[in-house]
Amino acid sequence: MSKPKQKTSTWIKFRKFLNDIHLWGGLISGIIVFIVCLTGTIYVYNTEIRAWAQSNYHQVDPAGEKWNADELMAKVKPEVKGKVVGIKIPFADDAITSILYSKKEKDGEGKSGEGKSGEGKPEPRTGEGKPAEGKASASLRGTKQSSEPAETTKPQEGEKKPAAPAGGGGGRGPRANQLAVNPYSGEIIGDPADEKTKTAEFMQKMFGLHRWLLLNEIEEPLIEGVENRKLGSWITGTATLLFLLGVITGMVIWFPNKIRSWRNGLKIRWTANWKRVNHDLHNTLGFYSCIILFLMAVTGPFWSFDWYRSGWQKTWGTYKSPDAPKEEKKPLLSIIPADGKAPMTIEETILAANKVLTYDGDLTINFAKDSTGTVSISKNRVGFFAPSAGDKLTLNQYTGEVLEKDIFREKPFNERASASIKALHIGDIYGPFTKLLYFISCLIATSLPVTGVMIWLNKMKKKPKRK
Repeated sequence: MSKPKQKTSTWIKFRKFLNDIHLWGGLISGIIVFIVCLTGTIYVYNTEIRAWAQSNYHQVDPAGEKWNADELMAKVKPEVKGKVVGIKIPFADDAITSILYSKKEKDGEGKSGEGKSGEGKPEPRTGEGKPAEGKASASLRGTKQSSEPAETTKPQEGEKKPAAPAGGGGGRGPRANQLAVNPYSGEIIGDPADEKTKTAEFMQKMFGLHRWLLLNEIEEPLIEGVENRKLGSWITGTATLLFLLGVITGMVIWFPNKIRSWRNGLKIRWTANWKRVNHDLHNTLGFYSCIILFLMAVTGPFWSFDWYRSGWQKTWGTYKSPDAPKEEKKPLLSIIPADGKAPMTIEETILAANKVLTYDGDLTINFAKDSTGTVSISKNRVGFFAPSAGDKLTLNQYTGEVLEKDIFREKPFNERASASIKALHIGDIYGPFTKLLYFISCLIATSLPVTGVMIWLNKMKKKPKRK
């Protein structure tokens, strides 16, 4: 009988050790975790909140028939104050179409996206050729458009402008602004980035608080030699690591000494006294949300510590040393037809893309930079369970031949996992479905420091019994 007792005693000691780690890690990081989780809860729906605040730039009344994409471009292009580099065609009937363009510099010369490679060559017309006859758009025949609002171009991750998808001719395209256009009337609504809103300012504050505790807004360094932004990142990153430790230890502590008692940890006894209810809220809600809390916590330090980022990439076999020689990749080019054939129109480009990517989704087309450049296309699935990762194609601007295909699902698992770090952290890995789960889990995470401290205080108030 001594062996079972010894085994039980060892397990109890181990649980107590984990409980101490769980307790003190939570007490040390509690306030920071509360702030990070509260702001994270709000930021889960960052895109949707921003789009709601600027709904006129994202949604239209689907009245009548959509304009042909080429006709729409022909009407809008002369009024665009900059170089047109592409177009975003959403699937949803009530979503606006976005013209991607690079603004001219202050001196009046649009440098972005302009190069000498096209000098002395025919002007590319990919996506800007003759409009196809009739207003029936190929985008309607080949794709379904998302009911989700198009993503705003306002800064969302501490960046000044969003990057446009890769451009043609090899290499990334210019950073582009988005001009909202009504696809039913051809009316130019405007660039949402030109309109400053209180909502955008608030969401930016939430991001700064979540990422740097707003230390990025303090000019004078709090610690000599350390940038305030970096300091804030270290603090939130350390708190997140302690939270991760709390999630892991909490998952172990949750399991009762007697397996037959596990049901008690799956329900909240609302009729019990408030101390018991508080304990159940911490214990039970923490258990139900532990997987998502683990994913949020294990990905969070990725943006705080270089060593953590490198370790993550090495774990998945995707790490590339900064000192390693750059891989020379032969640029993909479009061969200029000898018969003088014009580049494909936008509608022809849409049809070519939909023949390869046959599912319903939002299309982003980046035009070729010059006469030998290529057309870059990205397509994202739509729907409640739609994954955030899109598929990409590189096409010959004249023939529509697929020169390169990047299908996310066909990548090795380690590459998909490494590339999904942000989606795993913010919750859009499987669209609105996982966003909802993350929102609920983040609310629970916000409550855990509060209920945890209350449990500790209640235990501290208990006086030792005297014989």
